[in-house]
Amino acid sequence: MLEFMSENKSSWEKIKESGLPVVVYGMGNGADKVIDEFIRLEIPVKGVTASDDFVRGQMFRGHKVTKLSEFDGEFIIAVAFATCIPDVMNHIFSLSEKYIVLVPCVPVFGDDIFNRDFIEKNKEKINAAYELFEEDSKKIFAGCVDFIFGGELEKLQKITTSKSEVFESILCLGKNESYLDLGAYRGDTVEEFLRYCGGEYESITALEPDRRTYKKLCDYLEKIPNSTAYQKAIYSESKTLIFSSNAGRQSAISSKGEEIEAVTVDELCKNKAVSYIKTDVEGVEIDALEGAKETLKEQKPKLNIALYHRSSDIFEIPLKIARINPDYRFFIRRHPYIPCWDMNLYCV
Repeated sequence: MLEFMSENKSSWEKIKESGLPVVVYGMGNGADKVIDEFIRLEIPVKGVTASDDFVRGQMFRGHKVTKLSEFDGEFIIAVAFATCIPDVMNHIFSLSEKYIVLVPCVPVFGDDIFNRDFIEKNKEKINAAYELFEEDSKKIFAGCVDFIFGGELEKLQKITTSKSEVFESILCLGKNESYLDLGAYRGDTVEEFLRYCGGEYESITALEPDRRTYKKLCDYLEKIPNSTAYQKAIYSESKTLIFSSNAGRQSAISSKGEEIEAVTVDELCKNKAVSYIKTDVEGVEIDALEGAKETLKEQKPKLNIALYHRSSDIFEIPLKIARINPDYRFFIRRHPYIPCWDMNLYCV
């Protein structure tokens, strides 16, 4: 394993070796992937549960969704959905006081699960990425790897920090920022930018490919001066892509859906200054960076990049940025979420 890790068993190994049946908590795409892996590992699923308000006698993967209080005997709870709602997270943390609770992590996109084989296969890259980070971030990086591998909620709580700490001590936005928001959704990260720059800035450029979400973004930006929105995807080259539109955060480039125009960061910034780029583009962060090489080399904007969509993002993304511009300093922070979502790379 890795020298900086404290975990020596994956969540999957812990569940398998316990000999206990597992109750899957969740009913979405994540739960599908978790159950698929349980089937592959021949781990028996006792049933499926959800928060009491969501239990209505429905079926999921051949199991009637049942309130947790109705399960008897000894079992392990496998949390298989994502949330940043404080009350829901507190409820999950409280369950660990009564039950064995693990979070077997599966990627939002792709099929690679961050298990023992994955770590062994990518050991050199993971170690190389770890060495890029500033000392305080090395501890958080190690904690993230421990949690994604081992699934212990206690590890997650120890590596959680606030957004304000990032903006105040790392990004330190000034009054003349030119902001490029890739994956702007409805404008929530533009609102975040405005809050931390004190409402004084040079320009805002926001991209959102989802048609319905883009309309809401435009409605929000209507009263924001010096702001421009594009219904475009960001990619490694300018081309037409197929985009699966879910009118939400799971919209993504896909094999089925609507055609969407994709552009590169370098094209957007060819004759335009950019000082800060936020990138949360549902699994194509590496492609976005490929199309941003000249901008990162010549302008070295501050970077805020999601690291949690693919299992390899936590090491491939910082390594790619270091190859493009080795002058960056690397920080990692993880903000309140279950599982290890809202884990971001900050480069300055």
